[in-house]
Amino acid sequence: QVQLVESGGGLVQPGGSLRLSCAASRSIFGIYNMGWYRQGPGKQRELVAGITTGGSLNYADFVKGRFTISRDNAKNTMFLQMSSLNSEDTAVYYCNARTSRLGVVLMDYWGKGTLVTVSS
Repeated sequence: QVQLVESGGGLVQPGGSLRLSCAASRSIFGIYNMGWYRQGPGKQRELVAGITTGGSLNYADFVKGRFTISRDNAKNTMFLQMSSLNSEDTAVYYCNARTSRLGVVLMDYWGKGTLVTVSS
């Protein structure tokens, strides 16, 4: 089992920045591909950014150049640095840990989410 706990959400003004954290209950970054997802009001959950076990990064087009995903292996913690936030970024942000093989998801863990509200 893997527990994921997100933190760092809150209220921020448009144009502002926030850093989200995802703390894993044990060392998993060498086993699980990690990702940040979000679900805005009335919207489907969507991938924001991901980092593979090998350290490869990928971003959704709508956050490229604004968000940065990273991880601290020693602290079993993943981060999402968000800048130039706008109202469209308002959502609950979720941390995900996943393993898959040949396109089939084998293990899939989610945190409970942290709310980010962008508003003046």
